[in-house]
Amino acid sequence: MRANPGMSRRHLLRMALAGGGLAMSGGIRALFAQAPFIPRPIAPPPGYMEAADTALAQPFKGITTDGTVVPGLFSIQKTGVPTTPITDAAAAFLASLTPEQRTKTLFAVDSDEWRRWSNIHRYPRQGLSLAEMHSTQRESALALLKAGLSPKGFATAQDIMRLNETVAELTGKREEYGESLYWFTIMGTPSASEPWGWQLDGHHLVINYFILGDQVVMTPTFMGSEPVRADSGKYAGTRVFQVEEAQGLALMRSLTAEQRDQAILSKDLPREIFTAAFRDNFEMQYAGIRQDALSSAQQALLLELIETYVGNIRPGHAEVRMAEVKQHLRDTHFAWMGGVDEDSVFYYRVHSPVILIEFDHQRGIALGNEKPSRNHIHTVVRTPNGNDYGKDLLRQHHQQFDHTRSGRGHQH
Repeated sequence: MRANPGMSRRHLLRMALAGGGLAMSGGIRALFAQAPFIPRPIAPPPGYMEAADTALAQPFKGITTDGTVVPGLFSIQKTGVPTTPITDAAAAFLASLTPEQRTKTLFAVDSDEWRRWSNIHRYPRQGLSLAEMHSTQRESALALLKAGLSPKGFATAQDIMRLNETVAELTGKREEYGESLYWFTIMGTPSASEPWGWQLDGHHLVINYFILGDQVVMTPTFMGSEPVRADSGKYAGTRVFQVEEAQGLALMRSLTAEQRDQAILSKDLPREIFTAAFRDNFEMQYAGIRQDALSSAQQALLLELIETYVGNIRPGHAEVRMAEVKQHLRDTHFAWMGGVDEDSVFYYRVHSPVILIEFDHQRGIALGNEKPSRNHIHTVVRTPNGNDYGKDLLRQHHQQFDHTRSGRGHQH
């Protein structure tokens, strides 16, 4: 591996904003008629990149309750669930790329590119976007996504992309929104035994996917949308997050008055979920009501809610993940902010030593509503205590095999 010879994102962004812009081939124009050019980067909100750089300058620790990682929660083991379909799909995707495209796409497995994702649309991303790919390459990229997710998870990811196209239709801002503005990167070399992974990074859809042998870690995963349904346009009828919204509210409304007193943290919603981009080391204390303070019927609702999110992982590995979650059910907390009526807006989270799920109704960004609404939703799933991005498994692997660590360079 050699160091990345490219310039920093911020420098590239300044150059593009000064008048750069990227040319787009006729073939790509024909493929993406809805987005006939690759837009030059749009400036992020003031101070955003500076805040991101400050966060990334801190060594990765992971989500904790008090700054201290709980040891011994994760281990390298055999799951019995093959990852060959994912490895084969990644190899096929890389084989479809030109040398220049592979250079843009490949990073070291321990690169900090993992942590440089963002859910906002105005952000300079690395990797190779769907907009830059010809039809065969795009099919290969989506085949990799499909191999890593369940049918439900893949459908949700596609629908989020489609609703990003709906935003482009509604706003006319095709340099900022569209179904092809999603970037793929590969960390490491797809392998049956060595650690590697991939990342999909774009507006409202970020998936970090680490693989070691037959183990999988699919966090952080950020999924959101504004709007959550398309009433018109190319993808009219598309809708997302109905189940996540309804199940969370059903669990909350099942609580008694005394239980609600424990679960509700505030009547007001936060401005954003707490562990979005660049919050890898966020300290979040347990809050809300514990699983063992719920009735058996309520415990079943909580488990179903968790399964909805974990169920985005491919079959087999989703069951492995749920087995891990179930080992810590007694230490699992459910917390709530906002209203509890059938039409209320709200925030909820599920938090244990090994999983954190957040759901939030958001204020408008693209569509402009000043108050939170059910038409803009953010969700995130994380693995607390140091195993987001599979970091703890990678650490153990390095310890076992004494690998020489590399920097943030591309892999060639």
